[in-house]
Amino acid sequence: MNAQQIFFLIILAVAILFFVTEWLRTDLVAVMIVVALYATRVLSPQDALSGFSSEPAIVVAGIFVLSGALHATGLSDTIGEWIGRLAGSSLSRAIAVIMPSVALLSAFTHHVTTTAVMLPVTLDLSRKRKIPASKLLMPMSFAASLGTTITIIGAPAFLIASNTLQQSGRSGLPIFSIAPIGLSLSLVGTIFILLIGRFLLPTHRGSEDRTNHFRLEDYLTEIVVTDKSSLLDRTIGEIEADVKYHFRVLGLIRNRRRISAPFSSEPLKKGDVLVVRITPDELIAIREEPNLELHPVKLYGDRGDDDEETDEFVQAVVAPRSDLVGRTLRQLNFQRRYGAIVVGLWRKDGWLDQEMSKVKLRTNDVLVLEGDEESLANVANDPAFLMLVPFHGQSKPKGKAWLAGLIMLATILLAAFNVMTIEMAAVTGAVAVVVTRCINIRQAYESIDARIFVFIAGAIPLGTAMQKSGTAGILAGWLQQAVGGWSERLILLVLFAVVAVITQFMSDAATTALFAPVAVALAQALGRAPEPFVVTVAMAAVVAFLTPIGHHGNMLVYGPGRYRFGDFVKVGTPLTVLSAIVVAVLAPLIWRG
Repeated sequence: MNAQQIFFLIILAVAILFFVTEWLRTDLVAVMIVVALYATRVLSPQDALSGFSSEPAIVVAGIFVLSGALHATGLSDTIGEWIGRLAGSSLSRAIAVIMPSVALLSAFTHHVTTTAVMLPVTLDLSRKRKIPASKLLMPMSFAASLGTTITIIGAPAFLIASNTLQQSGRSGLPIFSIAPIGLSLSLVGTIFILLIGRFLLPTHRGSEDRTNHFRLEDYLTEIVVTDKSSLLDRTIGEIEADVKYHFRVLGLIRNRRRISAPFSSEPLKKGDVLVVRITPDELIAIREEPNLELHPVKLYGDRGDDDEETDEFVQAVVAPRSDLVGRTLRQLNFQRRYGAIVVGLWRKDGWLDQEMSKVKLRTNDVLVLEGDEESLANVANDPAFLMLVPFHGQSKPKGKAWLAGLIMLATILLAAFNVMTIEMAAVTGAVAVVVTRCINIRQAYESIDARIFVFIAGAIPLGTAMQKSGTAGILAGWLQQAVGGWSERLILLVLFAVVAVITQFMSDAATTALFAPVAVALAQALGRAPEPFVVTVAMAAVVAFLTPIGHHGNMLVYGPGRYRFGDFVKVGTPLTVLSAIVVAVLAPLIWRG
């Protein structure tokens, strides 16, 4: 073993230690790897920095922007709502609809983004249909990961696998080359949950307290129906079914009197006031819509152009022992007292469903305020409030959702039919959504997860170093001696098992970057095509569900589903075994030589 190999193994050991313990941020560790590989002369400057200009890093950045455009235009939210409506009222139908739908959505967007979009939809479905949240959230999270195996843009692991194949002299992986495996995994996963997994899942309803941190999306406000309103003469049922609107009607006020439920079939008249639960984005969109009016603004505000230029939105938190506690906005005469208008209200504990003016304020209530600099300063200087914080709401670009969807589709087709390389198609698509104003330039930059980008850029040189230092060949030689007489599928099963365990402690990208060069060297030593071996490594890194810590999506649903660590082991282990069998059977059939 030469000096380069010794240096590399030391760097690798330290990197794995930091990845597993997370003593330092993973992106910082990735940059340290780049510096260490160059400082020890294991890699040249060009090779050490090659990850930043590599296909995986560029594609990931482009896909982040495209996914950001789908979210910014509201297309991803609309798709989520469609899925929720199709899910029906039974557990079997809900699983049969949610899992395949989420898998297909994750094939073209980051699985954590898909999980985050579907989380409130699934929780709402659980509450409405009285289905335990724990029966739906874990299958949804698993489906999001399984769906990333349909295209190579679904997860960074497959981009890194393709890059490793190209470095070994192969042609790389076309965008849909892994689709037969990914679709099979999604189908097998859905069938497993329907027939077996549903009985292994715990029965826990998502409690109010455990889902509070997701309910900052739900603000109480009021919408007034004017003579020019698009809501006029429509029923509440029709409005809630319209994908154009993203709010839930809690009450109807007519002639200053609340109409008793049910009122979903009641046509709306001029002057009617809807008490609604609404997202920040939709609240801003309604404020900017000329034919829709927030009731508090109608009563106290002016929609003149001058006001539009100077007014801003902030959130004010009611302080403990504040003189506001126990009093309603009507009693306070809030607008006269401060000059600002309360356009929305959020409460941590318990749902709000009455008129805003009648809500008795509590400590830690959050008021969404609209006002000019002077009025907001009045609020900021009053000790009755803890703080003023920005209101994070952005209106969706009108009529841009279909355009963002078409651009995403065009990007995929350009890469699929080899009109452009996958990285150039991703860059072109990202530029297109910005130029067409599906997403503004600030949102585009914000949608790129810099930590993941830098992490991938640093992980790729780690694989390059393993290959160029000869370490991959040494490890492959040891493996060849151990499994040389075995069948190819049995070797792939063992390789899958090893990677599945390692990826519980490292990210899928890092695990693939580390093991893909070894897989290539092993395949070459055995006289086999490297693609089945490399794809098996990437698949195992992505679909190993042995613990909740193996995937960020699992951690998103862990709290709301009230899961325990052992729940994931119980359901995820048999699903991982089934996945290993599917991959080991199909990979050699797809790549024969």
